[in-house]
Amino acid sequence: MTSAPNVTRVSADGVAWLASTAPYPRSTLALWEERPDAPVVLPCGTVFDVVSAPTVFGRRMLDRLWDEGAGSGPVAVFRGRTLLFAAPGTAQRLPSLLDWEEWGSRRARAVPPLLCHGIGDAITAPPLNCDDAGGAARWLVAPDTRHPWLPGPEVLLWAAVRAARPAVRISIFPPADQDAKVYDVSRRR
Repeated sequence: MTSAPNVTRVSADGVAWLASTAPYPRSTLALWEERPDAPVVLPCGTVFDVVSAPTVFGRRMLDRLWDEGAGSGPVAVFRGRTLLFAAPGTAQRLPSLLDWEEWGSRRARAVPPLLCHGIGDAITAPPLNCDDAGGAARWLVAPDTRHPWLPGPEVLLWAAVRAARPAVRISIFPPADQDAKVYDVSRRR
C-alpha cells in the first residue's frame, strides 16, 4: 500500500503551475514573493477543475487514490472541505457519472455531497508554504511540477464509490420486508 505523500510545501515548478491559472500570472507571482503565506483565489476550468468533499470523506477518497490507484494530483484542505484538483472537464462530467451510479438515491444518503468546480468557478488555494499543520487552509499534496497528473472523472468516481463503501451498504437486492410471514417449506411430503 502506498500512502499519500506528505508534501505541504509547493515547489517552484508548482508555483509556476498555480500562477499560470490566474488571469494575471505575473501579479500572482509578485504577490506570492511578497507574501508566501497568503491564500489566493484561482479560476477553475482551464488548467484544472476541483472536486470538493467534506474533509473526512475527501481524505477517504485521497487514501483510496493512493492505496488502490494511481495516486492523486494536488490536494488541499480549506474551510472543512478537501479540494481534489482534477483534470479540466471533470466538474462537468462527474455529476452525471454520480447520477448514473445512483449517488443521490435513498440508499446512498449517508454519502456526503461532492461539489464540482469548473469553468466559471474559482477556489481559494492555500498559502504556498503551510508549515502550520493546524491552519484552516493547507496542502495535503502540494503541486510539485509544472504539469501534474490530474485524475479525471472516472478515477474520482471510482475513489468516491470505494470511499463510500464503509459508510453505505450497497446491495442489488431490495431490503427485506420485516412484516413478511415466513414458512418453512423444506419438510414438504
